[in-house]
Amino acid sequence: MVTDAPPTTPEVRRAGARERTWTMPVAVLLVLAGIFATGAGLGRAASGPWDRLAAAGRDAGTATTGESSRPVSLRIDAIGVTAAVHPVGLAPDGSIAVPALERHRETGWYDRGPSPGQDGPAIIVGHSDTRDGPSVFFDLRQVRPGARIEVTRADRSVVAFRVDSVERFDKQQLPADRVYGDYRRPGLRLITCGGRWVGGSIGYADNIVVFASLADAREP
Repeated sequence: MVTDAPPTTPEVRRAGARERTWTMPVAVLLVLAGIFATGAGLGRAASGPWDRLAAAGRDAGTATTGESSRPVSLRIDAIGVTAAVHPVGLAPDGSIAVPALERHRETGWYDRGPSPGQDGPAIIVGHSDTRDGPSVFFDLRQVRPGARIEVTRADRSVVAFRVDSVERFDKQQLPADRVYGDYRRPGLRLITCGGRWVGGSIGYADNIVVFASLADAREP
């Protein structure tokens, strides 16, 4: 699950000890078109993932942490990540919106789906890198099963998840039912880009997806 570097250009910047090259222009954004766009066959049809996620967000009466409360921070000690979380919705093209470049060290929670701790898969996205170097989820592919992820919510409750697996999928072949389809229990999906750099509107060819299950929840 090694993420390939984008093609080298005359204008590059070294990223510390990693000796990673960064391209111009700012194209190394989190690109989720292959996952989320209607053209990929996984879009906003009545039985599509967005409707199911939204329904889970509205109807999660058995939420482990009670009422819905938006996440405000994310902590992954295994890769040294402590980051703010802010809500994101849908972009004009029907894909999930991503954090703005000036907030590339923050993460975005898809606010039309379940909040962390509610039944269903809560979705949190983040950039992998930008022209200036690593972003919040640069090391996401290095997370291992069993790692702990803690999400603090606006109601001050803390919901902890245990990583089940970290997998890489071609954006055109994402298993939607597996990523979005389990509403029997609280779950968490962290998503960023990875794989081969192809440029254009796609960026990286793949997405890195962390699958995690509820470990415990602490009320405020």
